[in-house]
Amino acid sequence: MALTGPPAAVPGREDPPDRSPADPPTGGTAEPARPAVGQGGTTDGVSALGRGRPADHVPAAARTRLSTVLAILTVGPLMRMAALRYAVPPGMPSRTGCDACGAPIGLTRPWPALGPTARCGRCRARVGPPPGVVEVAVLAALALLLALAGSSGGALPALAWWLGWTIPAVLVDLAVHRLPDRLTLPAAAGTWLLLGVAALDAEPGHWLRAVLAGVGLASFFASTTLLLGRRGFGLGDAKLALSVGALLGWYGWPVLVIGLLLAFGLSALLSVGLLAARRAHWNTHLPFGPFLLLGTVGALLLSL
Repeated sequence: MALTGPPAAVPGREDPPDRSPADPPTGGTAEPARPAVGQGGTTDGVSALGRGRPADHVPAAARTRLSTVLAILTVGPLMRMAALRYAVPPGMPSRTGCDACGAPIGLTRPWPALGPTARCGRCRARVGPPPGVVEVAVLAALALLLALAGSSGGALPALAWWLGWTIPAVLVDLAVHRLPDRLTLPAAAGTWLLLGVAALDAEPGHWLRAVLAGVGLASFFASTTLLLGRRGFGLGDAKLALSVGALLGWYGWPVLVIGLLLAFGLSALLSVGLLAARRAHWNTHLPFGPFLLLGTVGALLLSL
């Protein structure tokens, strides 16, 4: 068998071109070939990592929705339980079951009485706050906490604690016109304590201003009770003002003034509307706890 080798030159015909890959120039490297679009490659400026970014946002949004649902399912029954238990006239024992059939209601068997339907599991009568009210309040509280997350100055835990106790207290105030001590006093104690912890990483003047604002506002409400009797604010309002004043005072004196103006302004508007519609008289007593809650939330939102 003959050995193969390079073809011999033929007279009158040019040599065929060399089809072997050319060696890279000295001191450089050959540029790797780019796959064509549609053959597993990507165009310039679009990478696999770039294509994967939208998928990363979907789990984050899903986690946010899941956290919101879990918060409502966890905190909602607790708030409903507190509002149902303490929404009784002064001097009466706390409610422990359905008023219609006497079925016990507790955290060991929360559904459906402590769920969004607010119905007794035995007789299907409505119990506690109206359906969906607590869940909407929890959702609004979560939205407020997210809105203030970047500008809370360390007071976000105190605000979350305050909302957790004040929302059921306001529901009780709407139902029976009283603010129970078992809700207002823990709200004040926890708010002051958490603001004190937040002051460790902030200026000491924040906590001192919060204490002065809480004591001053509570003293004002209590003095109207002593001087005006039933025509003044109740002692429950004064105890709620301990935490309201501290929370607003933490953000500054202007925020405290705005919160009070909003609370009194909303109360005056509602009173005038009820009088015009002949739904109330001059001696009708309106619960002031809801206006303190709305005024506080409004002032904090305006401080953003």
